[in-house]
Amino acid sequence: MNREDIVMFCVSDIAGKVRGKGFPARDLEKRLEQGVGWTPTNIMITAFSDIADTPWGPRGDLVLVPVRETEVKVDFGDGSAPEHFFLCEVQNTDGTPWECCLRRFLRGALDDLRRETGLRIFSAFEHEFHYDGAEKRLGDAYALDAFRTQGLFASVLLYALRAAGIEPDGFLPEYGAGQYEVTCTPSEGAAAADAAVVLRELAQAAARRFGHRVSFSPLVTGGSATNGVHVHFSLLDGDGRPVAYDPKAPFGLSEIAGRFVAGILKHMPALCALTAASVVSYERLKPNQWSPTCTNLGYRDREACVRICPVPEQPGAEVASRYNLEFRAADGCASPYLVLGALVHAGLEGIRQTLPAPRPTTDDPEKLSPAERAERGIARLPRSLEEALETLERDATACAWFPDALLDAYLRHKRGEIALVRDLDLDAQIERYGEAY
Repeated sequence: MNREDIVMFCVSDIAGKVRGKGFPARDLEKRLEQGVGWTPTNIMITAFSDIADTPWGPRGDLVLVPVRETEVKVDFGDGSAPEHFFLCEVQNTDGTPWECCLRRFLRGALDDLRRETGLRIFSAFEHEFHYDGAEKRLGDAYALDAFRTQGLFASVLLYALRAAGIEPDGFLPEYGAGQYEVTCTPSEGAAAADAAVVLRELAQAAARRFGHRVSFSPLVTGGSATNGVHVHFSLLDGDGRPVAYDPKAPFGLSEIAGRFVAGILKHMPALCALTAASVVSYERLKPNQWSPTCTNLGYRDREACVRICPVPEQPGAEVASRYNLEFRAADGCASPYLVLGALVHAGLEGIRQTLPAPRPTTDDPEKLSPAERAERGIARLPRSLEEALETLERDATACAWFPDALLDAYLRHKRGEIALVRDLDLDAQIERYGEAY
């Protein structure tokens, strides 16, 4: 069958979905210079394809401008059309940045961090998801046989990631039936968020080659294991040396990294609106779900909001380059650009204000009394998306990270999403999100 290849220029939007426009591959060189047209209201499309209350209506024009180093071109070798797309930034037609471009939001945070402190962030996103092509059997949690039941999906996904320039780090069966986890090696700056966006798309692409689907929704069926997106991060100085580790400090957390984490935890109730960005996200952020419920820094605790990860303890082991922190209050309904941008903005606030490092918890903060939590500076996370949005609006510092138009668009978008599922029972909400993500 004769055919002509198509290239897509894409953006990750407020819904965490990747949308864009395609054109004949023969026009690529021209489009790399000119971009393709886009519309402001496209950012207001919800996860369910309805358009939320939009400040732009049918008016306005924009341009998708490709970030050349994000090109993905993967031929699966099965006769299907190759995956060929670029991630983009959004500009006004005069070439100036559009204030609601999410990748620019992240890059602005990174620029502020480097300009004010000389620091850079080194990070990787760890994704949990459900694959509906795996045979689901009792007793397969973390089991070797659960790897077998997914067939060739994992092998094809890892091939696709490597072909796209992303270095796979691991793939494993998770706790839930049909649940898996995939990780890639860390990258500096915006490249880590780019890799997270591409990874989700290639996971979908690989599954479709087998006639199946994956879902990154926080919850895919009632009672199933929940899916999170965990962001592992460390800090580098201007020469690329790791600075998050101090062997003389409690738990190895350096002073500068302690301030960075303190900023995240101080603004964490507001950050939830950006990182736990769906109605069903809050079914995950509950006690005994191996997910955070409070604004705590935990030592090797997988229910902490931020976790100090284990490092080699053998005599003479090189620790500094392996020392990292894990942010655990995000999921696949959030754009990676908003997640990482919010963490950087909040961490920089902690450095600006010289906040003291949080005292790590080694116990369950849910078992502390309200007075004990208050004394340790630990607050409960919001219990719903609506509560998180209200908390964001009350946090003047967090609101100031956003251009006014972007904050307005985000709040309208998410409240529109809430309205779309408000009259559904929980099972119906879970089904809708499971299908959308």
